[in-house]
Amino acid sequence: MNTPFERHIAWTSETPLGLKIDRAEGPYLFLADGRRITDFISGIAVSSIGHRHPAVLQAIEDQLERHLHVMVYGEFEKAAQVQYATNLASNLPPELQVIYFTMSGTEANEGALKLAKKYTGRSKLIAFEGSFHGDTHGSLSVTGRSIYRSPFEPLLPNVSFLPFNEEAALNAIDDQTACVITEPIQGEGGINVPSEAYLPGLRRLCDENGWLLMLDEIQTGNGRTGHWFAWQHQGVMPDVMTLAKGLANGVPIGACLAHGEAAGVLTAGTHGSTFGGNPLACSASLAVIDVIEKEDLIARASALGERIKNELTQALSGTAGVREIRGRGLMIGIELDRACGELVGRAMDAGLLINVTTGNVIRLLPPLVMTDDEADVLVGKLTDVVNAFCAREEQSA
Repeated sequence: MNTPFERHIAWTSETPLGLKIDRAEGPYLFLADGRRITDFISGIAVSSIGHRHPAVLQAIEDQLERHLHVMVYGEFEKAAQVQYATNLASNLPPELQVIYFTMSGTEANEGALKLAKKYTGRSKLIAFEGSFHGDTHGSLSVTGRSIYRSPFEPLLPNVSFLPFNEEAALNAIDDQTACVITEPIQGEGGINVPSEAYLPGLRRLCDENGWLLMLDEIQTGNGRTGHWFAWQHQGVMPDVMTLAKGLANGVPIGACLAHGEAAGVLTAGTHGSTFGGNPLACSASLAVIDVIEKEDLIARASALGERIKNELTQALSGTAGVREIRGRGLMIGIELDRACGELVGRAMDAGLLINVTTGNVIRLLPPLVMTDDEADVLVGKLTDVVNAFCAREEQSA
C-alpha cells in the first residue's frame, strides 16, 4: 500500500488493472507511460461515440455558460432537460413518452420496481437467471447471479428467478406478479441473445395476465445493437424501459420510461434522484443523439457488428476451446470452454482493452464510431491472443 491509489481508492476487484490514464480520445486510452490502448469496451458501453467527442464537449461547454445544478425534479422547466426528453421520445412509439430522469441505471431500475408495486398493488417480482440490473438492494434483488447477491442476502422478498430464454418456464409466473424484468440481451450474463420468439412470447403473457413488462436497456440501448433499443428488433414494446450507460457518453444520467397510467406513478415523494436529469448531462445526451443520427451510427453498429462477428467466427473456427461467437450489433461475446480472465492482461499487452464476464466469455462493446481499420486491428490482434491462450491451455492439459 505505497501509492495514493492503493491507500485511498476502494478497489473494485482483488487485482485492479492499474492503468494510469493520462487522457482519452476517440477509441484510445493514452497512458502515463506513453502507451496507447484501444478501448474495445467503451467504458462498459458508456463512451459509445468515442472518448471526448467534440460535439459532446461543445454541448457541455455551452451548458456551463447557462447553469449547472438547479432542482432537477419535474418542477422547473429547464431547456436542456425538456429538449433531451423530446428528442429521446421522438425515437419511441407514442405510447412510451414519459421519462423520469435519474443519475444511473441502478436508480432507474429502482424506480421501475417501485413503479410496478405501486401501480399494480402486487409485490411479486419475476427476474431471470444470469441477469444483472444493478448493485443497490432493490436492483440487486432482481439480479440473477449469486456472485453479486450472496454476500448481501436476504434481499427483497417475493422475487422468483426463471431460466432465461426458456419459454416453458414462463408458465410458472402467477397472478400475484407485479412485473417481469429482463434485459433484451443479457450483457453481464455473457451476451446471451434470446430466440426470436422469446420476447414476443413474454409480451403476450404479460398482456394476458396484467403483468408489467420491464426491459432493462441500460447496456443494449442507444444504438448499440443496431436499433435505438434492442426490443425494436422484434417490435416488443415494454411497459417500462430503463436506460443509462451510453446516453451521455460519460456524463452520469439514467432514465425510467413508462406509458399509460403507469407513467404517472413516479412522483416526488415516491422516487427521487437529486442529480437525475442534470442539465449538463442532458446537454451531453442531446449531443449524443445528434451525432448518432447525423453519422448514421445505428446502421453502422448493425453492419460493422455483423462483420466483426463473422470475421471472428471464421478466424477462430478451428481454435480448440472456442465454443461460440454471438451477439447483436456492437455487443459481441466469445464464449470459451474454460476460464479466461487472464486474457484481459494478455490483450492489454497487445494494445487492446477487453473484458471477460462470467469467467469464460470475452465481452466486446466497441464504440459505434469505430473505423474499419480499427475493427481489423481488433479482429487480428484478438484472434492472435485467443489462439495463443487456447494453444497453451491445450499443451498443458
